[in-house]
Amino acid sequence: MVESNFTTEIEIPEKLSVTIDVNTIKIKGEKGEISKEFIDPTIITSTQDNKIIFKVEKYTKRQKTMIGTYKAHINNMFKGVTQGHEYKLKVCSGHFPMNISFNNNSFQIKNLFGEKIPRILDISKDVELIIDGDYITVTGIDKNIVSQTAASIEQLTRRSKFDRRIFQDGIYIVNKDGKEIK
Repeated sequence: MVESNFTTEIEIPEKLSVTIDVNTIKIKGEKGEISKEFIDPTIITSTQDNKIIFKVEKYTKRQKTMIGTYKAHINNMFKGVTQGHEYKLKVCSGHFPMNISFNNNSFQIKNLFGEKIPRILDISKDVELIIDGDYITVTGIDKNIVSQTAASIEQLTRRSKFDRRIFQDGIYIVNKDGKEIK
């Protein structure tokens, strides 16, 4: 079923400024500025009266899902520039004492499973990483970068062809934006 001339809108929270340049939406808030490129020639994006407006001439199921995706990304951007995003990871080392360090945008794990060669991961400058005992906190304003950094740290300790129920050493995500992972 195809409808014509469909519009929907998102309310812009107070203290935030939004600018739209062709396909790029820039949002500026108290924690910083974030921009994201949305490329879909069938969806026209504009701002008016403190609202972001999406307009579609031929409204199909594909456009409906794309507008839903745009709304989710924009709401994540709003949250990022006002509150920020935070992921927490827990270091679990039962067999070998694992040493972790972070300096000069380089995250390093030593003595994982008794390995002599350290595992190293380069961290984006847009992310703040704090090591507090057995917990690692990853914070930033861009949810995509923060979540990818946390996932990359978790994957850095992955050991293939070993049963995770027995070999539980590693670093695991335990909290995403205040929601506990079980």
